[in-house]
Amino acid sequence: MDGAARTDKLPKRLRELGMGACAITDHGSLFGAVDFYRTCRESEVKPIIGCEVYVANRTRHDRTPRVDDDPYHLVLLAENQQGYKNLLKLSSIGYTEGFYYKPRVDKEALSAYSEGLIALSACLSGEVSSHIARGQAEAAERAAAEYRDIFGSARSF
Repeated sequence: MDGAARTDKLPKRLRELGMGACAITDHGSLFGAVDFYRTCRESEVKPIIGCEVYVANRTRHDRTPRVDDDPYHLVLLAENQQGYKNLLKLSSIGYTEGFYYKPRVDKEALSAYSEGLIALSACLSGEVSSHIARGQAEAAERAAAEYRDIFGSARSF
């Protein structure tokens, strides 16, 4: 939804440029993941499967107009097979339990299915960034700490 790159052509170009890996992070779904994975493997580029999930402001079950309309964004990358399975589960939960304009998850679901996932703070619509933009530094620190507690502390690779 945000990118202009064509996933059927991107891996070949990345290989030409000497890049060894690339991630896909569709908004709220994994719809492009299988084709992206196959194309990357054919081009000998390591595919990194991810999703930019929508995180409900309260819970995935809340659907109050003007309160629950704008969920936060959070980028999740599968670190391993368990992470990929958890991405599939979270995507399904977003559609079957949390759908309200968009497929949403909440921190309860993230906590239950965090194993094997790497979380990134996302764009300006991420929870930490949103608090910072509104001058709410303490709220941003609390949110960052919550995500650290859910996904673990930062690791060096």
